[in-house]
Amino acid sequence: MENKKKDETMEQTEEIVEETAEEEKDQSQKEADKDEKTSVDPKDKKIEELTDRYQRLMAEFENARKRMTKESVQKYDMGAKDVLEKLLPVVDNFERGLAAVSEEEKESPFVQGVEAIYKQLMTTLESIGVAPMNAEGKEFNPDFHNAVMHVEDEAFDENVVAEELQKGYMYKETVLRHSMVKVAN
Repeated sequence: MENKKKDETMEQTEEIVEETAEEEKDQSQKEADKDEKTSVDPKDKKIEELTDRYQRLMAEFENARKRMTKESVQKYDMGAKDVLEKLLPVVDNFERGLAAVSEEEKESPFVQGVEAIYKQLMTTLESIGVAPMNAEGKEFNPDFHNAVMHVEDEAFDENVVAEELQKGYMYKETVLRHSMVKVAN
């Protein structure tokens, strides 16, 4: 009887081993099928890698191009600003000279020629983007004005520009030269 039980146990064990082996075989077949479906062909993987690399390089190139364009505009504006600052004393001298002309001399051809040159210079500067700042009567702003004097005047409110001593100019949206002003307290 003991042999019979041993034989039955052996048979059962063999059946279990066979079933387990069969299940493992089925499982490994399913995994192999799954790997086949999910595994990527090496060529496809290389194509994907190169496409990603290409897209990154194109993005870097585009960023570099935009940065170079922005820097070149900034360099141009800096150079133009430097030249324009050197021209402002010429404009000031034209204005002083024309202000010193008496009423009788205003009709002379020489004075009319100087006025025409001054108007042409101002038109050219305006076309470039240079505009005078009118500070008189406006509230004092240190971003645009340079206060050189303070006066007590009841005609003006506190912290208002009473007089513009030297005209200030803007180039595009930056201050080319601050206005020198007299501020009322």
